[in-house]
Amino acid sequence: MNPASLEPRRKFSWPLALTLIVLIGAAMLTIIFCRLESWPARTAKQSTAELERVGRDVRDALVEVAHLQPRIMINNRVYLEKTTAMAELAILSRQIEVEHELLHTWAGSTKRVKLHGTFAAKAGFDLQHDVVVDLRPDEITIRLPHASILGLEQKQLEVLAFENGFWNRISAADLENELAALPDLARQRAAESGILDEAEKTLEKQLNARIHAGRNLNLVFQNALIKE
Repeated sequence: MNPASLEPRRKFSWPLALTLIVLIGAAMLTIIFCRLESWPARTAKQSTAELERVGRDVRDALVEVAHLQPRIMINNRVYLEKTTAMAELAILSRQIEVEHELLHTWAGSTKRVKLHGTFAAKAGFDLQHDVVVDLRPDEITIRLPHASILGLEQKQLEVLAFENGFWNRISAADLENELAALPDLARQRAAESGILDEAEKTLEKQLNARIHAGRNLNLVFQNALIKE
């Protein structure tokens, strides 16, 4: 006789198998639950890290283009405060020519002064006003003041007419007033020439060319707030 045939047959334990299956299933469910529970936090952390990386890229672009580190907001939270190494950013320069004439008659005597001025007008941005970068998952918004005429440099002055009346003479005050009127006219003429809109579009092109963040870049130009 075979001795092995004398050993009692081992019986399969269904209760033990079911218990093992239940324990394994419970362990898998626990792991899945923990992963799902931590998923929003992990996703938010990854999104914030990505936005911080984009914020540093935007900061570097503005430092390169404007020598300005703006205040950077990530989801309404301040990430970087503003610092600037310069007060103004000149974008464009344009030659402006203006004329002004004084014609005054008194007691039948007429005096006449006519001046022609040539100025170089600089258009750009006053960086002393607030510049803010607001980073969102799908958009970058940069808020900054509208472009303005930053300065005028007189290049040439011509006297087109200088005529005294017989008793109505040209005074020093007349000349001072005429000379003072030319820069104001040049500033007004420059603002009306479209140089300000062109400066804003030029800055937007420069930033679009420099910032590659895979998000919409939206520049919002707003009136500067006057700080008391």
